[in-house]
Amino acid sequence: MNDATAQRVFFAALLIAVTAAFIWLVRGFVQPIFWAVALGIVFFPMQRKLGEQFKGRTRLAAVASVLIILLIVVLPLAALVTAVAGEAADLYERIRDNEINVSGAIDWIEQQLPLVVETAESLGVDIERMQSQLAASAVTISQFVATRAVEIGQDTIRIAVYFFLMLYLLYFFMRDGENIVAGMIRTLPFGDERERHLLERFAEVSRATIKGTIVVGIVQGTIGGILFAALGIGAPVLWGVVMAFLSIIPAVGPALIWLPAAIILIINGSIWSGIIMIVVGSLVIGLVDNLLRPVLVGRDTRMPDYLILLSTLGGLTAFGISGIVIGPIIAAFFLSVWEMAEDEYTDAGVT
Repeated sequence: MNDATAQRVFFAALLIAVTAAFIWLVRGFVQPIFWAVALGIVFFPMQRKLGEQFKGRTRLAAVASVLIILLIVVLPLAALVTAVAGEAADLYERIRDNEINVSGAIDWIEQQLPLVVETAESLGVDIERMQSQLAASAVTISQFVATRAVEIGQDTIRIAVYFFLMLYLLYFFMRDGENIVAGMIRTLPFGDERERHLLERFAEVSRATIKGTIVVGIVQGTIGGILFAALGIGAPVLWGVVMAFLSIIPAVGPALIWLPAAIILIINGSIWSGIIMIVVGSLVIGLVDNLLRPVLVGRDTRMPDYLILLSTLGGLTAFGISGIVIGPIIAAFFLSVWEMAEDEYTDAGVT
């Protein structure tokens, strides 16, 4: 091995070691870094427009961008978490104190449809055991949600540090975003044109996926929460948030919440309320995804529904609540790399 080769090998090893050490150093701040990058990707077009309005004064444009994101994203989210924490704790206490009969639907079936009960028992289904398991599950789930919500509220110091760190980094990503991307293109050893195409495609798919997943979920959850509040169903904010999360499931999604609620309303004698729930759920909430997602995402950049679902569930498993966004972004990068590989092999005449 000659001196030049030895120097290159040593430098490559040093580069890998220093990079690994830096990643280890900042490993505790992965989430604020990620959220700063994610918000930067989504709102960078706004930063460019503000830069034009402020005649190239990127610092002023970056400050304005961060303030806008703070007002329209961060503060409403904080208020939402506070409301969900309160409603989840109240719901848990009501279920624990038997103020809410979670097995009422089974009671109604036993009284009104004895043939169904007899058929179920002939198949080996223990109705009484099902009732007790349903009640226990409801208490466990509501307790879990309430506990997690309270933990978020109690961990205020760490959340505050992460919050200000995220805003601080977001400012620099907004101000220096184009320079950071240009530096990455110069440094990465894949060819400038290929790198530029990969980063542009990644940003495009990530932005479209985040908008399609989060905005559609927010709209469906908001409509569902307003509907629950209008019909007098308790904890409307909590159920709206649950419907927003479930919107990632193709076809059914929020129906997993509003349809059982409609059935319970009808069973309890609120027939018109149940009918309104079914009509609004089917014609409004159910159609939001089909009407709004193509407008937000576009046909060319839309990830398959199954990939969005798998990446979101995988993200939740690996990263917690932040995985709702981290998962689809990783999937977007996965698609971008494979699309680039397909283009490369096609151009090279490999089939």
